[in-house]
Amino acid sequence: MSWDSYLDNMIAQSKDGSGGAHVDRACIIGLDGGSAWTTAGHGNALKLSPAEGASIAKCLKSKDFTAFQTSGIVIEGTKYQFLREEDGKIVYGKKKEKGAVTLQASKTAIVVGHCPEGGQQGNTNKAVGVIADYLDSLGM
Repeated sequence: MSWDSYLDNMIAQSKDGSGGAHVDRACIIGLDGGSAWTTAGHGNALKLSPAEGASIAKCLKSKDFTAFQTSGIVIEGTKYQFLREEDGKIVYGKKKEKGAVTLQASKTAIVVGHCPEGGQQGNTNKAVGVIADYLDSLGM
């Protein structure tokens, strides 16, 4: 099964009233170990290194965000400042000039969305949540 169509859906879910998308790149990784579910070949793929995926998965699976608080959230080699977490399953980060990231865990996956600088992270949060909640509803 290809998970890449979920990236297209996430981007569509992030559009505002004028049709502008607020997710420019995204990926889905496994909660257990952080392996990629979506392919790096998708035009809007976030390309996490295996170490980045593992670090993200470890924090979200354990619900211990100390590593994010001390070292930031590293995605594609860029360190985003950890802003906050909610309910032990949603994480927000920001990097000046680089944009913002939203991560949300489902039962077995982590959905990651990137909002470009100047975009509305609230729309990104909603789009990431739609996909993560859908995966939850499937028991995933």
